[in-house]
Amino acid sequence: MNTEKSRKIYLYLAAIFIAALVVCNLIANKFITIDLGFKTFVISAGVLPYPLTFLITDILSEIYGKKKITRIVWAGFAASIFVLGTLLLAQQFSAIEGSPVNDETFNKVFGNSWRVIFASMTAYLCAQIIDVRIYHFWKQKTTGKHLWLRNNFSTVFSQLVDTSLVVIVLFVGIRSNTEILQLIIDGWIFKMLCAFIDTPLLYASTAFIRKKLGLKFAEEIR
Repeated sequence: MNTEKSRKIYLYLAAIFIAALVVCNLIANKFITIDLGFKTFVISAGVLPYPLTFLITDILSEIYGKKKITRIVWAGFAASIFVLGTLLLAQQFSAIEGSPVNDETFNKVFGNSWRVIFASMTAYLCAQIIDVRIYHFWKQKTTGKHLWLRNNFSTVFSQLVDTSLVVIVLFVGIRSNTEILQLIIDGWIFKMLCAFIDTPLLYASTAFIRKKLGLKFAEEIR
């Protein structure tokens, strides 16, 4: 029964992870401002669901281990390629008269998707691989203790890589170096705030799953 439960939890978390990743890519072209009082952040709307992917990565790493989470990382990469291919295919066909979304609107929203998804996929792979490696490095060093340490350390560095790569690939040659640097700083700081906030969620989620599966402290599914 525990094996069946572990498979279901793994499947549900993987589904949420891939869904969040795909949504990030689809809405990344819209840039917004978020005013938190002490600072106004200028970020891509795709940043909003993205911290969820790193939370799920850490949950899966903690419970299922490095090998299992690596499979999800590559599954997310495959899903992104599928989305890109579908969008490119849809652009090859003209909208019929009276279509709720005409060619001009579709191309305006998704015409730049190949560049967005390419940037996102490049950053995603690098950042997730870094996140997983740093996470398990600190897990081994601390013998499973100090969950907050590996959660935040892995996210701090991986999110910096992710944000930098996405912004650079998207805007190099289009925006000034000053604007690019500011977008990187805003995106990274905002993601860091999200990472600090989700630390209690990581503790609660891993404790709940371990209780459900009958796992001991720091024990992984074998």
